[in-house]
Amino acid sequence: MDKSIQKITPFLWFDNQAEEAMNFYISIFNNAKVLKTSYYSEGSPAPAGTLMTASFLLEGQEFVALNGGPQFTFTPAVSFVVNCHNQGEIDTLWERLSEGGQQQKCGWLQDKYGVSWQIVPSIMGELMGSGDSQKSHRVMMALLQMDKLDIKTLQDAYNG
Repeated sequence: MDKSIQKITPFLWFDNQAEEAMNFYISIFNNAKVLKTSYYSEGSPAPAGTLMTASFLLEGQEFVALNGGPQFTFTPAVSFVVNCHNQGEIDTLWERLSEGGQQQKCGWLQDKYGVSWQIVPSIMGELMGSGDSQKSHRVMMALLQMDKLDIKTLQDAYNG
């Protein structure tokens, strides 16, 4: 078995914006690069030379994008959680990923391609899962009031 192959890889089906979306994501994340591309040939369902699939890396996570046509679209039923180490990272990713998309409650956003993301502080698990139900409740109540998450506000809620 080839150990260099990622066991589970998100596969994103786009109508015809796979290359544009991949380049958009790569421009946003620091540790990002194109791994491999393939193109439709003559006689394919798409014009010859059009990107068919592309694999790319975002922060160590491999993704595959496909230009597959309009049959399927994205829903918030599947989202990508991005754990951020500080408020500056949250602010940057929130603004960049939501450009042309839709900002939503509780750290969720939908980018301009319809892909859903959750931009959260990496300490969220600690704040929500401390074992102290009152602290967790206060954090949840603060979270429900926010669109973009604010680490200080969440920590203040945790500390009472």
